[in-house]
Amino acid sequence: MTDVALSRIHFPVTTLGPGRRVAVWFQGCSIRCVGCVSLDTWAVGRGATTVERAFDAIVPFLADADGLTVSGGEPFDQPEALAALLRAWRSAHRGDVLVYSGHPLEALEPTLSAMRGLVDAVMADPYLVDRPQTLALRGSDNQRLRVMTPLGRERLASCERPLAEADRTLDVTFDDLTGEVLMAGIPRPGDMARLAAVLAAGGHAVVTTADARVRS
Repeated sequence: MTDVALSRIHFPVTTLGPGRRVAVWFQGCSIRCVGCVSLDTWAVGRGATTVERAFDAIVPFLADADGLTVSGGEPFDQPEALAALLRAWRSAHRGDVLVYSGHPLEALEPTLSAMRGLVDAVMADPYLVDRPQTLALRGSDNQRLRVMTPLGRERLASCERPLAEADRTLDVTFDDLTGEVLMAGIPRPGDMARLAAVLAAGGHAVVTTADARVRS
């Protein structure tokens, strides 16, 4: 059994890569970019599970999934667990794998080399709140897409393009048990604050994942 800390798993996600994707958010982040909209994924000591249990939760989605996107948090802070999860995916599914990381691409090279064949493409480098956002699947334009396999070139090279209007959408789902709303995708700077303000004006109590209160 391989231990892993995860924030959440969701399907389908259509805003973090092509097609209908399984999305896995790792829990814990050592990078902590200023302006991050997922502060709830920073803390360590949450979301403890095993890769085996996590993949059991993914199995029901496999028949309808086109690919896997891994984000966080920082997936490469848990390299052994990340590799184990991707090996499980490879053994069960032929869809592509896109992994997001806030580490500089150069710093990831040794780990990516050790994971050769498991990652089809990586979107690397930290989010920089003062940089423009004009490219697809990025929070800021400094972030670099590295395509690493023939499958990645076939499925993910098209993500190296200008941001289109269709890219500005977010997937939205509701949890009837907790009352939480999950949005998946890459919002524009200030979107979460604007959303919170609109909902608060309507009399709703709102805490978003960009709110510092979710870190504790």
